[in-house]
Amino acid sequence: MSIEIERKFLVKSDEWKSLGKGQFYRQGYLSTMPGRIVRIRTTGKKSYLTIKGLVVGLTRNEFEYEVPIEEAKFIIENLCEKPIIEKYRTKIKIDDVIWEVDEFLGENEGLVIAEIELKSEEQKINIPNWIGEEVTGDFRYSNSNLIKNPFTKW
Repeated sequence: MSIEIERKFLVKSDEWKSLGKGQFYRQGYLSTMPGRIVRIRTTGKKSYLTIKGLVVGLTRNEFEYEVPIEEAKFIIENLCEKPIIEKYRTKIKIDDVIWEVDEFLGENEGLVIAEIELKSEEQKINIPNWIGEEVTGDFRYSNSNLIKNPFTKW
């Protein structure tokens, strides 16, 4: 069984942009029910089906499987809830962790979030100066909620 331990932050400046190059992601949701989130995502020439369980603290079960890209594209266009999440993700290594900065497009344009996956809930991290408010427990910032309540409509 796989687990995800994650913290999420707003980004307060553009300093991160010089630290890496973003890759385009497109993802849709088949289920956005808390405790049963099912996502399909494409990036580059790869695609993945991900199932996420209920969050307890900072931790939840997560299962991810590579799927054929043409099937993933079909599922996103024809079976997923709308709107589709589109974003550029930049991965930035600082110390021994990787920050994933998501710059959203479309109905979520203007939103920039940084996520970090941890080895344990107690793991200490150095927060870069371009990181702002922590929004880990704020469901409004979850990708699965941004399809129901896009950032541009807040």
